[in-house]
Amino acid sequence: MFRDYLLLAVQSIRHRKVRSWLTMLGIVIGIAAVVSLISLGEGLRQAITGQFATLGTDRLIVQPAGAGFGPPGSTAVKKLTEKDAREISRVNGVDRVAARLLRVAPVEFRDEQQFFFLASLPEDEHGRKLVIDTLQIAIAAGRMLKPGEKNKVVVGDSFASRQLFARNIRTGDILSILGRDVEVAGVMEKQGNIVGNEAILMNEDAMKSLLSIGDEIDMVAVQVVPGALPERVADAVARALRRSRNVEEGKEDFTVQTPLEAISTVNSILTVVQAVVVGIAAISLVVGGIGIMNTMYTAVLERKREIGIMKAVGARNRHILLLFVVESGLLGAVGGGTGILLGAGFGKAVTLVGSSLLGTDLLRAEISLGLVVGSVLFSFVVGTLSGLLPARQAALLNPVEAMRE
Repeated sequence: MFRDYLLLAVQSIRHRKVRSWLTMLGIVIGIAAVVSLISLGEGLRQAITGQFATLGTDRLIVQPAGAGFGPPGSTAVKKLTEKDAREISRVNGVDRVAARLLRVAPVEFRDEQQFFFLASLPEDEHGRKLVIDTLQIAIAAGRMLKPGEKNKVVVGDSFASRQLFARNIRTGDILSILGRDVEVAGVMEKQGNIVGNEAILMNEDAMKSLLSIGDEIDMVAVQVVPGALPERVADAVARALRRSRNVEEGKEDFTVQTPLEAISTVNSILTVVQAVVVGIAAISLVVGGIGIMNTMYTAVLERKREIGIMKAVGARNRHILLLFVVESGLLGAVGGGTGILLGAGFGKAVTLVGSSLLGTDLLRAEISLGLVVGSVLFSFVVGTLSGLLPARQAALLNPVEAMRE
């Protein structure tokens, strides 16, 4: 029985091809926006989560408060210092620490100047190993910096592969940073983020000398001793810094984060962004629903004679109601399916652009089966609900009056 209703609905939609596609346009746009943006948001969530996962669950990050936007440390009320790093190293449960500098500076190569991140490598062996292991730094060409080297740097993969300057940079090339010439000792292997691929590594003492930095630092990486709970060590580090920096609890001018806390923060932000996106796309879905309702009302007026004949040969009100509801639901489902294809295509296009132009895997579309099924069902429900009133009007038509039309 339902198969007959479906066939009649398909025939009606095919008979009015142009009108049907225009009717579904709002649904198509809304679902395409939902699928593309949610899939990209999910891909970004997974990529960022993966980046934090590489830090390991046994490591902490200490930063000045307010260092989340712009260059680390640049917006902080009060900088971290080497004294803070020493206080952290004495906390029970801390295995080793690595103080780091992260700054933006002008870099010149063959009379062309651009701004890039400079990142320091600790001079001590344990701190250096912690940074290299945490960030999973590997050398693709040349060699890693040796402690104490003043005029050597290691550059990210993008310098050698994406032509950030007029010519790709190779080992042995000379860069000028704030007027000081430095030689490229090595090129890092490609990492999963733009910042790492476009960063320049320098030894800590050389970077302090170059930028005239005193004892301030921008962040401290902390390795927790095996078996200790990172959350408890993080609390102990916070207590030690509050005493050292003479600040009250709740008024800290620093942050102590575990990777799990960082992941939770990112997930919360992305969830809010996705909710806003869905809300905006819902406006298009409402417009699409109104379009379906308008089309179905028009169909009732055009097919009064057909409805009258069906009632004359035995069709009941519920049969007419179901026929129009199935047709409106089918309009919604087809629009949803088309929107899914368009949204998936847009998401994959953004992924390709991000990979080729930006050299990053952060922009990638992750389309789940739940997203596909949910989008189709939602668009079907929107279409069905939009067709209820016109279907009811069709079902209540008097057969004699309908056949006179």
